[in-house]
Amino acid sequence: MHLVKVVEFGTSSDTDKDEDVKAYRSMRRKLIFSALFSFPVLVLSMGELVPGLKELLAELLPIKTNLFIQFILSIPVVFFFGSFIFSKGVKSVVKRKLNMFTLLSLGTSIAWGFSVVALFLPQIFPASLKMSNGLVPIYFEATVVIITLVILGQMLELLAHAKTNGAIKELLNLVPPTALVIRSGNEMVVPLAEVRVGDRVRVKPGEKIPGSVVTGGTINLNGSFIMIARKIGGDTLLARIIDMVNEASRSKAPIQRLADTVAAYFVQVVILVSLATLLIWGIGFSKWDHGIVNAIAVLIIACPCALGLATPVSIMVGTGKGAKSGILIKNAKAIEQMRRVDTLLVDKTGTLTVGKPKGTVLRGNGSYSDDDVLRLAASVDAFSEHPLAAAIVTAAKDKGLPLSDASDFVSITGMGVKARLNGHEVAVGNAKLLRELGGKSPYDEEYVRKLQDAGNTIMFVLDDSHIAGYIGVADPIKDTTKDAVRLLHEPKVRIVMLTGDNPVTAKAVAKTLGFDDFKAECMPEDKYSEVKRRQSSGAFVAMAGDGINDAPALAQADVGIAMGTGTDVAMESADITLVKGDLNGIAHAKVLSVLVMRNIKENLFFAFAYNAIGIPIAALGLLNPIFAGLAMALSSVSVLGNALRVKSIKLS
Repeated sequence: MHLVKVVEFGTSSDTDKDEDVKAYRSMRRKLIFSALFSFPVLVLSMGELVPGLKELLAELLPIKTNLFIQFILSIPVVFFFGSFIFSKGVKSVVKRKLNMFTLLSLGTSIAWGFSVVALFLPQIFPASLKMSNGLVPIYFEATVVIITLVILGQMLELLAHAKTNGAIKELLNLVPPTALVIRSGNEMVVPLAEVRVGDRVRVKPGEKIPGSVVTGGTINLNGSFIMIARKIGGDTLLARIIDMVNEASRSKAPIQRLADTVAAYFVQVVILVSLATLLIWGIGFSKWDHGIVNAIAVLIIACPCALGLATPVSIMVGTGKGAKSGILIKNAKAIEQMRRVDTLLVDKTGTLTVGKPKGTVLRGNGSYSDDDVLRLAASVDAFSEHPLAAAIVTAAKDKGLPLSDASDFVSITGMGVKARLNGHEVAVGNAKLLRELGGKSPYDEEYVRKLQDAGNTIMFVLDDSHIAGYIGVADPIKDTTKDAVRLLHEPKVRIVMLTGDNPVTAKAVAKTLGFDDFKAECMPEDKYSEVKRRQSSGAFVAMAGDGINDAPALAQADVGIAMGTGTDVAMESADITLVKGDLNGIAHAKVLSVLVMRNIKENLFFAFAYNAIGIPIAALGLLNPIFAGLAMALSSVSVLGNALRVKSIKLS
């Protein structure tokens, strides 16, 4: 048993998930009650078309009573269950952002308002509009059925969103509901929400680990250990991951803004077509009743519900699919742009490599022994958080070497570190640091080059500017890297490695992995400049990295990709985070982007084709408003169904 200082513990609240569920359930209730009120209206109105029912209704209910009952039953549907349609329609006009609710509210309000006036003031209408019984046609049934169908479409959209959040629920399920907390020497099981910062928590074999440095949600296979909660609730990495997926599913891709713009102009055109339909039927054919019905049918059939759903539902499904595959997408723009990436710049340490280097070769120079070199290096590196430094410190501890007290520690970005040990200035770093500090005394350059050719990173150890020796550190390449390079080369993505390593080692690694190019001895500003340089030459650049040094380049790239095993700063700067820190995730992200964008284009085609066919049919009087509403709902269902196909497609 040992003690682990835990960085984080627990997850965020289920607020977002609860809101989605509440919205869906609320819309489902509206649908149920709207259908209960609409069905009798439909029966009372259309009953005359059913043999036997026509006579029964005529016997039980005088026509005026029948119509009055329809009016009463339509009120809750219009003013309660479907009120959100009209409020959104009014907002769209006030804000001058016409959308699907503009057409829906306009069409249904005209149909219902006309029916109310026709019911109570039939005498004001000309004889040409009246039927043989002296009454004006009433459209309460069309109004309530259309509203019910709109509510159905909204509920299906919310259901689709809830389904895509399955990935988020799976992330939440990673964390156990309770924890075994040690307080005042006693062990007690408490709900996860009651764990406090500073609590000591025991994790038994086979249990899920609710925090990190041991990664949250993983399984403790063997042994038992105690860890300390340093972060809880919304501060944890898992909580931020969940928030990221939620935010991405709600964000808009650039293509969505185009669709919104098209929809706004489309709505204006539809209103003009509807008005023209009314006037042509009324003035041209003296059939105002037909004109009103057909104009309403045009408004309903042309409602861009499917157009409004085409992009966001695919984005929701895509981000959910990505999350399940360990690809966390910060915003919808990243999904759209990832497919365009033709150049990938990658950091080496922690991105291509495991990020856990080991000291493999030690050599003292001159009068310094190998142990002298390792002790000096580890005494300074003990203050550094760099993976290479950690490897050197670990090697010294494994040998049982005593470390000296260091002071005046300084980290020199992109070069190494230095500090004072027993009155001497000791530095550990790469060839750049050697040149910077003017390292003296000869060393075996040929031997160093052989180590570099083998892929070792060489760290020079300087004692008062004298080269005390050097340490060859090897960071194994991830097993999946070569396969990822092959997958990325298939769509002709050019892969370039950026590393702070020396040119010899960089060349050896690049050649082994089959990269197209490399740039060695990169400082953070060099990586940033390289991204800008390639962008200016016309390349669409993705940058993948895991450290603080990579953050500027990640932010500048067209798509920034962070390894989930890296630093928080890198993840905050990136558009996409790969939970597993696996380069294969980049190839899968590109495939996902292609699939989602293809799906969006298919949805947009369905939406526009449906409207192009439906509007003329409605204008010619061949489509009843009720069937127009049904067709509108079916178009939305087809878009939803097509978008949900993305969930079943394999990324590899």
